[in-house]
Amino acid sequence: MIETTRTRGAVATALPFDTFRGDAMSPNSHARRAAAAQRAADRKAVAERAAALRRSAERAAARRRSAIIAGVLVVAVLLGALVWVLLTRAGASSTQASGAAVTRDSSYVLDDGGPGAPVLVEFMDFECEACGAFYPVVEQLREQYRGKFTYVIRYFPIASHTNSMNAALAVEAAAQQDRLEDMYSRMFETQTQWGEQQTSRADVFRGYAEDLGLDMAAYDSAITDPASTQRIELDQGDGTALGVQGTPTFFLDGEKLELNALSDLADALETAISQADR
Repeated sequence: MIETTRTRGAVATALPFDTFRGDAMSPNSHARRAAAAQRAADRKAVAERAAALRRSAERAAARRRSAIIAGVLVVAVLLGALVWVLLTRAGASSTQASGAAVTRDSSYVLDDGGPGAPVLVEFMDFECEACGAFYPVVEQLREQYRGKFTYVIRYFPIASHTNSMNAALAVEAAAQQDRLEDMYSRMFETQTQWGEQQTSRADVFRGYAEDLGLDMAAYDSAITDPASTQRIELDQGDGTALGVQGTPTFFLDGEKLELNALSDLADALETAISQADR
């Protein structure tokens, strides 16, 4: 039903509100909603593109970081290798410059295994308790593998041992009369009697020389001869240049052995002899 009203003498027709809203405002409303939807879509697209750009930038940054880290690691490895080579060459050059050698033509050979046999070299201090502990082990190996390896002894008296140089001089003096092994054995067999003393036991060692029947005038001369001391110091200098820091230190075929137990020496020597026999 259509209602009519009079306004200032005119007749106005009142249309239903729904009809007015649906028909008269529809075009503008649709346009605004379309524009709003478009703006929302545009904002969403921009946000998505920004997020995609951020992700791309983060991936690129991660790749750059990985490349930098890899580069640093490669450089570190190369520098480490270079330092190792330089140190190795420096050590070799130092040894060569000093003329150090594991053995010399003048070195004392107690057992000669012949050409091709393993060569065992011991730097020893006759007052060293550890050398005394290894003495029976070495003697057993010498007996067990006689003729199968070469055994060389070299002096390395430790300064903190009061009688280590006196003992070495006594052995050197005996060696000059071809009695080295006799005096070498006597030193270790009696070590507990004279070792770790704070006073000289040179007189005790002279008594050993008398027991061995040595020419005592020649013995006394050798003890005081600077050449005898120099002979000992030559061994000591070689040992120091080769990295000997304590006694006993063993070298097998030119390689220093790292021993943690008495049995390690036997194991290393047995392996070397087995390989030499092949």
